[in-house]
Amino acid sequence: MPYFLDGNNLIGHARGASRPSEEDRRALIAEVADRLRQTRAKALLFFDGPGQKRTSLGSLSIRECGGGGADAAILREIGRSTAPQEIIVVTADRDLARRARDSRARALSPGDFWSRFGAPKSPAPREQGGKVDVEEWVRYFEDEKNRES
Repeated sequence: MPYFLDGNNLIGHARGASRPSEEDRRALIAEVADRLRQTRAKALLFFDGPGQKRTSLGSLSIRECGGGGADAAILREIGRSTAPQEIIVVTADRDLARRARDSRARALSPGDFWSRFGAPKSPAPREQGGKVDVEEWVRYFEDEKNRES
């Protein structure tokens, strides 16, 4: 069951950031990667942004969606799927959740997503966010056994 994560929406929900910074993105990526590492779940994390880039880190794939935006990219991926009913879109955006359900995918709130993976229901406010050890995180994913084949 793949999760499609509305990245900017998750950051806004978890950290109260209306315009996510690169630090916010890195923190979200690290948090999701850490949570997925302990499960067999797979996730695609979609970000709004200027460029189009794809990165794969084991069971977490990251997509920067360019001018079309994350919502449109999520809906396109659902449309391409041979099993859209297995996709779970994680967003607090009611319109995106409705459109995902109209495309036969399921929708899940950010709070429910975090609780499924053991995160606290009310994450720490932005000011209290800890630093991410990016070097340790990169070393983990450089190890072939931690990557998706």
